[in-house]
Amino acid sequence: MIQPLPSSLQVLQSAARLLQAGRPGEALPLLRNLTTAAPTSPDAHRLLGLALRDLGDTNGAEATLRAAHRLAPGSAPTAYALCELLRAAGRSEEALAVIAPLADRPDADLHLLTAKGEALKALDHLGEAETAFSRAAAVAPASAVAEHNLGAVLGDLERFGESEAAARRALAKGGDAPETWLVLARALLGQGRNAEAEGAYRAVIAGRPDDVEAQGELAQLIWMLTDDVAVASVELDAAIARFPANLGLRLKKGFLLQTGGDLDAAYGAVEGVLDRAEAEPMMHVIAARFSLWRHPQRALRHARDGVALLPNDPVAQSTLAEAYLATGDPAAALRIAERMHAAAPLDQQALGTLATCWRLLDDPRYGRLYDYDHFVRTWRIDTPEGWPDLEAFLADLKVALERRHTLRTHPVGQSVRHGSQTSQRLTVVDDPVIKAFFKAVDGPIRRHIEALGAGEDPLRSRRTGGYEFNGEWSVRLRESGYHAGHLHPRGWLSSACYISLPSAVERDGHEGWLQFGEPGVPTSPALPAEHFIKPEPGLLALFPSYMWHGTVPFSGDEARLTIAFDVIPA
Repeated sequence: MIQPLPSSLQVLQSAARLLQAGRPGEALPLLRNLTTAAPTSPDAHRLLGLALRDLGDTNGAEATLRAAHRLAPGSAPTAYALCELLRAAGRSEEALAVIAPLADRPDADLHLLTAKGEALKALDHLGEAETAFSRAAAVAPASAVAEHNLGAVLGDLERFGESEAAARRALAKGGDAPETWLVLARALLGQGRNAEAEGAYRAVIAGRPDDVEAQGELAQLIWMLTDDVAVASVELDAAIARFPANLGLRLKKGFLLQTGGDLDAAYGAVEGVLDRAEAEPMMHVIAARFSLWRHPQRALRHARDGVALLPNDPVAQSTLAEAYLATGDPAAALRIAERMHAAAPLDQQALGTLATCWRLLDDPRYGRLYDYDHFVRTWRIDTPEGWPDLEAFLADLKVALERRHTLRTHPVGQSVRHGSQTSQRLTVVDDPVIKAFFKAVDGPIRRHIEALGAGEDPLRSRRTGGYEFNGEWSVRLRESGYHAGHLHPRGWLSSACYISLPSAVERDGHEGWLQFGEPGVPTSPALPAEHFIKPEPGLLALFPSYMWHGTVPFSGDEARLTIAFDVIPA
């Protein structure tokens, strides 16, 4: 008896079951035959694309999913699959173009809105991502995942109170995932509720003890609370011992040790694993950075290995340039810095490296880039409406800022030494006194931009007349506190505004003063600071973000309280 041939629908159903069972290899020939027999079937092309994706053929999967999308541009499953494939490949612009027409429809479902939100988040369009995730939570009110995604993007926007509320809603709806506890921990930390944040981090680690981000952030929190690397390392060390193949945990320990000032121990945390097959190429770059100050020749060796493995990576290139500076070869560093600047003309790190090379080589271009007389200025901030004078405003501002300094010492990887830094962007803080500060500096910022004048150099050529903030924070330094030399890679103009100061700034020796010119990387020969600004309450210093700057340590038991921010052209 002759058996009837299976229908197209039966083949589709069989292939779908095989894919759901994780057997794409068996589904593949069925779907190839079906797309040949039914070339206009969008479902056949979609399932074939999924089978190819699951088998690792991303190019074939993309071509097939695009064919399905052309056949049925209104198909949500096809658009979703293609969007996710593109986003996984780092092509979020294309992913957004695929998903947006469907996600923008009034009847868009949770999956479409989530895919759009993730694509927008990958593109750093956080405000639009929040809108997409908010819609997702509204159309799927029982979804813990939707609440989690909303809480995460609100955390990225540093709206920590709203982020906490969304994370708690996700937990209440049954979303007890470590990822949600991590969102909650970050939201609590951003609000200065440190003990609660520690508890939430520990909940993450209880569910996933090898979670690299949670372990690193918990260690950082305990470090900032205690100023004690050993105490901060307890959970991290236990995880390293339990999961010796997890190299990310070792990196977190290395960064913690570096922040605590033990560079040799930081290097030791990664040295023994550099030759492992699972070692990431970036570990060679990090080993170089841990070595720069104490072992420059070793740093150069690791930096060369890092560039060989990551020839187009800007961090690897920058590290190699710094290793050449540390070993006394500014000409070699200059060649790298010139390539970096040509590839990214607005990169302030590349400009800072260029300047350092030029200074070591007595190149006149250094003086034109580091033109302290014209590019560095101080301004008295305006008295905002509602206060009788600037002194009264600064007194209230000091109280408002002190409430936000709930930690003892500096975060991992920052320039602050022996002091604390606020955890939330100040422009999103709901405090009328802090909001008034940004009105008080608006006039000085605009006057500074106008005073710069026109020019073709990397600073003045970007002038538009307008600006927007690109990061704002407060620092409270205690005795012996200072800022190590640094620059601001993502800024255009950077700042320091003095709220309250120790009496040490009046002594000889520039204690607590702002200084410029001393690089935040080692050089041979060493380069000293060459320009200083004496702090005064209510004084705002503005300068190019590419300029190396730091502060001189100060003595005494009084604190030094400042606000700093970056601005970029608008």
